[in-house]
Amino acid sequence: MSYQILTTIAASITDLKRNPMGTVADGEGGAVAILNRNEPVFYCVPQSLTLIIWNLQKMPN
Repeated sequence: MSYQILTTIAASITDLKRNPMGTVADGEGGAVAILNRNEPVFYCVPQSLTLIIWNLQKMPN
């Protein structure tokens, strides 16, 4: 099965468990796709990017 990964950086759950802050830092301010057995399971999004997304959602149409 094919998956579209919406980030330039991906890491395994093992990498995230071993070094969570390093995994986030590897994203250089962007989201990191977290993979389980080479399948994307979630995106790890740093606080700064979360705030940007939050503020964009609050903008009037």
